[in-house]
Amino acid sequence: MILTFTAILTALLLLFRPLQKNPFFILHFVFVIGAAWYTENYLFKVTPFVYKTFLLFIVYHLISVNLVTIIAYGVDKRAAIKRSWRVSEAKLHTLEFLGGWIGAFVAQKIFKHKTKKKSFLLTFWFMLIMQLAAIYYILTFLNIIK
Repeated sequence: MILTFTAILTALLLLFRPLQKNPFFILHFVFVIGAAWYTENYLFKVTPFVYKTFLLFIVYHLISVNLVTIIAYGVDKRAAIKRSWRVSEAKLHTLEFLGGWIGAFVAQKIFKHKTKKKSFLLTFWFMLIMQLAAIYYILTFLNIIK
């Protein structure tokens, strides 16, 4: 499982250059690999590169990326209050693009942050709609929904 998860996350890191400079993606990488290590050592063994391992990766990925997105929004809000170096909008949108839009939505409500800037919200909602459309297309393609 660790091998599979590391391969997937490393491929994402190599394919998408912005991820290489995003410390929050590195945190996400550590969370997912840590969860895989814990699962393999204390819960159950999973064969690498099989269907169930990929499903487990998706679950761990979504949980982790949403937690990391909430952390990123919190760090940015704290930096905004202290008037120090901020988290770039590109880094926040990258986390949302990776599936962290639920965490972003929750963080916007918790921290009352990034709720008034129209260009940021437009990009956020556009990404959300595109991801929901992609999920619908995939589920339809797999004949899970009709």
